[in-house]
Amino acid sequence: MGKIILASSSPRRSDILRQLKLEFEISPSSYVEPHNKTDFSFEFVENSAYQKALAVAREIKDKSQVIGADTIVVINNKILEKPKNKQDAYRMLKMLSGNTHFVVTAIAVIKTPSLDYKVKSTVTYVTFEDLSDNQIEFYIENFKPFDKAGAYGIQELPDGFVKKVDGDLDNVIGLSAKTVLELLNN
Repeated sequence: MGKIILASSSPRRSDILRQLKLEFEISPSSYVEPHNKTDFSFEFVENSAYQKALAVAREIKDKSQVIGADTIVVINNKILEKPKNKQDAYRMLKMLSGNTHFVVTAIAVIKTPSLDYKVKSTVTYVTFEDLSDNQIEFYIENFKPFDKAGAYGIQELPDGFVKKVDGDLDNVIGLSAKTVLELLNN
């Protein structure tokens, strides 16, 4: 199998790999995601995960498996990126309030030195409760979700935010454990 390298500095992704009892190294990707894409497509998110892994894999000379991932939040076929500021976070959470959206995490695993790869996306549907302005403002002020797609981290949301999760919760947190294992073992 060789060593496993996570091309991400996300503590949430590292935690999920640790829960799987995998030994891995962290090598954050230098790939910069384009922020001009607003319409959802699997091609976009899968290419982003692949490019993140590839930027690291090109530097590896020994036998390894490099994991790259990209998570996006989608509502009404539009991608919600990481919020730019408090107003943007508020706008996103207001949009998600009382509605169902979906979270897609694409995972790419590139084997080195051959650069053979596999990519797979996992989709999870999340329904939010109707949120009051006070709930939204409290969350933004106390949890500062500016580094999270869609302006939220599901693992830190207070009670009363999420009505229902249909699918893989780890996927919403940042990495489907099931998909990681499937890609590493094939």
